Amino acid sequence: MDSDILTQAGYAAASVSDAPVRELFPGIRLRPLWKGSDGAHANVLEMDPGTAWPHRDLHEPGPEEVYVVAGVFNDGARDYPAGTFLHAPAGSWHVPATTTGCTLFLFYPEG
Repeated sequence: MDSDILTQAGYAAASVSDAPVRELFPGIRLRPLWKGSDGAHANVLEMDPGTAWPHRDLHEPGPEEVYVVAGVFNDGARDYPAGTFLHAPAGSWHVPATTTGCTLFLFYPEG
């Protein structure tokens, strides 16, 4: 393995298990993985079975990219199983929920 890879400007790695955990709502936890100088950021969201966001999740100032890593995610309209990618444009909203529990990778390219 070439150790020069890790010394490149901006190159970053993060372990989900080492990421700090912040409980957003009961049974819903956020693990921040990375934040860019332009405000872009990446997180892992863990939702316990039977949990739901208590209000609309509005995507501002930019879009939200979601990848369902495990379980089944519901956006308030339909279920999305593991392996699903979702793009929510700026200004859109959903009400995240899950009956089974789920783990999501979230990316906000514009902060």
